[in-house]
Amino acid sequence: MGIAIIETPLGSAEITGDTDGISSIKILEENAPISAEVSEDLKNAILQLKAYFKGELHTFNLKLNPSGTDFQKRTWKALLNIPFGKTTSYLELSKQMGDVKAIRAVAAANGKNPLRIVIPCHRVIGSDGSLTGYAGGLWRKKWLLEHENPSPQQELF
Repeated sequence: MGIAIIETPLGSAEITGDTDGISSIKILEENAPISAEVSEDLKNAILQLKAYFKGELHTFNLKLNPSGTDFQKRTWKALLNIPFGKTTSYLELSKQMGDVKAIRAVAAANGKNPLRIVIPCHRVIGSDGSLTGYAGGLWRKKWLLEHENPSPQQELF
């Protein structure tokens, strides 16, 4: 299993994976040294994440291999259908998955997403439009949503 650390606007990101795919991407709470050497299995993920943060990439094309229950994997797959720059609610996601009563389970699976940013759990908000929980911290969720849908500059005159 390869591990690489890169610097992002959200802090140091740790990427793990192997020939079976990328298994996790997490933002660390403390900065860590950037990896000098990177496994061949992780290079594409690093290039795509850097392009995303530069605003040059809207859709990731990576082989993913997250660990989780079948339900979690179904939820994470559903998250991949949320378009760049758009949001949905936990309720809507539950409906799309075929069980409106599973809203709490969907929210819990969302919180266990091991591939933050690439599987866009940050695009799920409360039904009232509020920024609800994000395992990486609400300020990061807000940053990601603003990065994907920046407010146009208003003219002053």
